[in-house]
Amino acid sequence: MFQHVDPWERMVYVHQAPPMAARPAPGITVRRLTPKDTPAVVALGPGAAWIHRTWGGPEQLASSGLCWGAFLRGRALSLACTYFLGSRYEDVAAFADPGHRSQHLALACVTALCQDIAARGRTPSWTCSRDNRPSRLLAWSAGFRLTREYVHYATGPARRQAYPGAEAA
Repeated sequence: MFQHVDPWERMVYVHQAPPMAARPAPGITVRRLTPKDTPAVVALGPGAAWIHRTWGGPEQLASSGLCWGAFLRGRALSLACTYFLGSRYEDVAAFADPGHRSQHLALACVTALCQDIAARGRTPSWTCSRDNRPSRLLAWSAGFRLTREYVHYATGPARRQAYPGAEAA
């Protein structure tokens, strides 16, 4: 039986340029997460679950040493972390609380993370869907430049994860 396959147009960026200046509002601190930040990651709610799912959950992400956050009085407003870790590249992911978007907090977190990645001797990369304009704009603002495009074909369990709600073929 033929199994349905969905094409997913993807874009790959590599950090190659200086980032735009990010100037968080007074009182906001951008710093590396620690295990004590687990409750703040949990408090971001289910909309942020995708960013810590690959780490095994909020506690593992906060304990990884590979995540930076923007905090206001102990509350996480934005996160940027290594999403996929390779021998040469670290693919970056970012999340901003919906009530605090357009404040350059994700940009500040991504900038700090990219400096950290470079200090480890790796190159920051960014992968997103062609349809994800906010992600593409954040990548560009953070100094990432498009290096290639490809089509990702998702099928079976991968299809259901990439396309929540997709019917099983």
